[in-house]
Amino acid sequence: MLPSEVSRSHSSRADGGMKGRTEVAAKGDLKVRKTRAIQKRAGMLKPFVEVGDGIPELDEEDGTLAAENIPMPEFETTLMERVVERGNMVRAYKRVMSNKGAAGVDNVSVDELKTYVGTHWDSIKRALLGGTYTPQAVRMVEIPKANGGKRQLGIPTVIDRLIQQAVQQVLSPIFEPAFSESSYGFRPKRNAHMAIRQAQKYQREGRRWVVDMDLAQFFDEVNHARLMSRIENHVRDRHVLTLIRRYLRAGIMAGGMTSQRQKGTPQGSPLSPLLSNIVLDELDKELERRRLKYCRYADDCNVYVRSKKAAEHVMASVKEYVETRLRLKVNEKKSVVSRPWKRRFLGYSFSVDKQTKIRVAPETVMRLRAKLRMAFREGRGRNIGNFIRERIVPMLRGWIVYFRLAEVKQFAETLDEWIRRRLRLLIWRQWKRPRTRYMKLKARGLNEKSARLSAYNGRGAWWNSGASHMNKAFPNQYFDNMGLLSLLRKWDGYKTFL
Repeated sequence: MLPSEVSRSHSSRADGGMKGRTEVAAKGDLKVRKTRAIQKRAGMLKPFVEVGDGIPELDEEDGTLAAENIPMPEFETTLMERVVERGNMVRAYKRVMSNKGAAGVDNVSVDELKTYVGTHWDSIKRALLGGTYTPQAVRMVEIPKANGGKRQLGIPTVIDRLIQQAVQQVLSPIFEPAFSESSYGFRPKRNAHMAIRQAQKYQREGRRWVVDMDLAQFFDEVNHARLMSRIENHVRDRHVLTLIRRYLRAGIMAGGMTSQRQKGTPQGSPLSPLLSNIVLDELDKELERRRLKYCRYADDCNVYVRSKKAAEHVMASVKEYVETRLRLKVNEKKSVVSRPWKRRFLGYSFSVDKQTKIRVAPETVMRLRAKLRMAFREGRGRNIGNFIRERIVPMLRGWIVYFRLAEVKQFAETLDEWIRRRLRLLIWRQWKRPRTRYMKLKARGLNEKSARLSAYNGRGAWWNSGASHMNKAFPNQYFDNMGLLSLLRKWDGYKTFL
């Protein structure tokens, strides 16, 4: 072989070797890039987590990733994988079914959810894991408020309620440990009764002035950017964050028209209570920093202090904080400095005694009477026994279960008397004519003279419903036998166990 040919041969081998090494290096770089992309999707790289177990480290010599030591990411450890995990979805399904509720914009009812999920779940799951799921619009309805106004209520589709419930179940354990001990609304193992008990304790300690602060249209005023910023401090899975953003910005359908939402969280969705607590946790931390004694249930917040001057100072400073820092609005009409026994908190109020007692607020009793009046109008012409069992008893049972904490029984006595009188009024009106009333009163045990005088007395129905002849004809025992629930006896029964 000539020297020139040897030279060409060595050059060829050198070029080939260099090319081979370049191809190997390129494949190595591709492997690193692929690995980094996978780990980024799984939320395993900075800035989301610190370098540690299972996280790639920089090579000390050249600053590149040590690709050969990179383990494949475990996708089941990501939040979205936990959201769509079968056990979590089953729990969410049971919760949505138990809550029932109306259909959303797609007209799919709760009863149809099982069939819908069976048909569409594979594609929905892929979309959730891929970050491409888009929620449907929320159907907006208005429900009456206690003060005569209207409250907007958002009704998501049942599939979106299912997904939101599943997300809530995964996120709640992440945020719960950081929430304040003085926050009682929509939290596991916490309820309104605990807030009332705590408020009573503060008053017995001598804090007999209350800063009763109410946020105006809180659920409609939540700032999305601030909310997402607080969520991002704890949640690192970008698919979950994207999904929450889309739920916040989901369209609102009202009157057949869909509009985009720029702020607020729709009240009525499974996720909104958790989101509201995340927003208001910032207020909780500020109140704790100031060492104030307070009870908060959702957007109802009562701060208890020892003097009127201190209460006025707290009202002014906290109001400024809420409006400037949290970018929320304080309801000027409902937010006042007052005595606790002059205010209503979660339907309850308190006695003026130094050893404060819990009582049912007068406004709460008036609201129940208004609801019962509407029910009694429906009872005209119905069988009294069926009406009591089907319409009245369910209302009373749920009401007294909530207000069983009251320590003053007058509310139960007066309501029992009033309900029985309304039932006697219903019976008197059903009889219509004096002749019928005369015959019915005689049949109920009145003598002929008393029955005649009572039937033809010419007085109004309400007067007769409270008169002695109707009380004698229809004593309390009569309604007990019909199945009427006595609030006083039920309350007495609860006092035995409390």
